[in-house]
Amino acid sequence: MPSKRLSVTVTRRLPDAVETRMRELFNVKLRTEDTPMTSEDLVAAMRSCDVLVPTVTDEINAKVIGQAGDRLKLIASYGAGVDHIDVHTARQRGILVSNTPGVVTEDTADMTMALILAVTRRIPEGLALMQSGDWNGWAPTAMMGGRIAGRRLGILGMGRIGQAVAKRARAFGMQIHYNNRRRLRSEVEDLLDATWWESLDQMVARMDIISVNCPHTPATFHLMNARRLKLMKKDAFIVNTARGEVIDENALTRMLRSGDIAGAGLDVYENGTDVNPRLRELKNVVLLPHMGSATLEGRVEMGEKVLLNIKTFQDGHRSPDLVVPAML
Repeated sequence: MPSKRLSVTVTRRLPDAVETRMRELFNVKLRTEDTPMTSEDLVAAMRSCDVLVPTVTDEINAKVIGQAGDRLKLIASYGAGVDHIDVHTARQRGILVSNTPGVVTEDTADMTMALILAVTRRIPEGLALMQSGDWNGWAPTAMMGGRIAGRRLGILGMGRIGQAVAKRARAFGMQIHYNNRRRLRSEVEDLLDATWWESLDQMVARMDIISVNCPHTPATFHLMNARRLKLMKKDAFIVNTARGEVIDENALTRMLRSGDIAGAGLDVYENGTDVNPRLRELKNVVLLPHMGSATLEGRVEMGEKVLLNIKTFQDGHRSPDLVVPAML
């Protein structure tokens, strides 16, 4: 495609610095509302622009892509995950897809450790006690949680984020274990002091804390299902900052309510904002509103990657973060 000012449509509000730079580089249509587009809005946007910049809240399935028309040439997603986009159908229609990998690694790993500490040390319970005005002072047996040093952390998915979690957890004195599709190189294992488990079942049954850090794919849907959750020790915790679909949320709720799992820290949910109401009632659960990557630095960096992907495409070159079906 010859170098020209492309028509770009953005589906959600982005940081001011990113939107300002987009105005400088492209003929951009920005959103004033910070709400997800409807399917009809997405189709209309795709028909009227060269490049669409969606987010994880935009469901761009085969039906939507099938109505996109012939103008759209690039979907430059603002985010690392692409499970909300039917990449295969897009490529079949000649539409390229790019994403922003690697940006959220450090921020998500920080949030993972925050959830581990919050649920094991009962931080939200302590905060609620203070905010209620019912605290009557220190007592030897009050608000007792558990020490994380020496505990076995089982990381499910040892990619960029999983390894960043391992580095942080090791600094806290935790024992690092992991399950992954492929075993890490020996030098990486040595650096992280990490033990590989070929069997996820065997790892889950022996860990004190499970951290979910794998993507959502057909192979990982309900990877932590009812049967596997039942393998966890009763005093174990599970933390998820990856994708909600990896855990059977209803099964997890039942086990938390019955005391078969000690607690959970969740930043993502199986059905988006439709969180199991029984899960909200539990004191041994820390729930966050999908804020693992919510730092100003991270969101601006994501925008910079989107800008680079679009500008490289505009100049007739391959976008650096192009997603191809074989990568999925």
